[in-house]
Amino acid sequence: MLVGVLALQGDFREHIAALAECGVEAVAVKHLSEIDSIDALVLPGGESTTIAKLARSFGLFDRIVERIRSGLPTYGSCAGMILLADRIEGAAAGQESFGGLDITVRRNAFGRQVDSFEVDLNMLGITAPAIRAVFIRAPWVESVGSKVEVLASMEFNGELHPVAVRQGSLLATSFHPEITGDNRIHRYFIESICKSAVA
Repeated sequence: MLVGVLALQGDFREHIAALAECGVEAVAVKHLSEIDSIDALVLPGGESTTIAKLARSFGLFDRIVERIRSGLPTYGSCAGMILLADRIEGAAAGQESFGGLDITVRRNAFGRQVDSFEVDLNMLGITAPAIRAVFIRAPWVESVGSKVEVLASMEFNGELHPVAVRQGSLLATSFHPEITGDNRIHRYFIESICKSAVA
């Protein structure tokens, strides 16, 4: 199994390292031919508008959309969640997403860079102990469709917001597991989503 990490902008190197530690081959993806050669895709944290624009510039955007729609296992963290969302609240003018996840996300929902924080979260499908979740200019999920499973939520200003979701072969988190050294979410993606999809 070959997992591609979209390497146009953001913390793609950290995802590649985390996947390698899980025992799978992971490669940086920047070209159209590479999109067609992978068995799964990871969309990293970074700046969602920049990643989408660069995907357009590199001629990757439409092919990524096609592969996601055809069932390519895909995991997005932070900006990657925004890129997988069908609907974006607080979107920049003309902002695009690859889509596929029947969710509405709110960009920068938890505040600016200076408002970044860490918290322990319990997540369905991940055994104890709790995951240390790092939120950096993170989105949250405003609403989910009927086929979306909420895997983790957290309370913020008295309201509960989904921060990890799954729909079929698609997984997304508001936070950044790739920078914590805890690879359990990457293992969940590989074991529970990728391997069943390519079996």
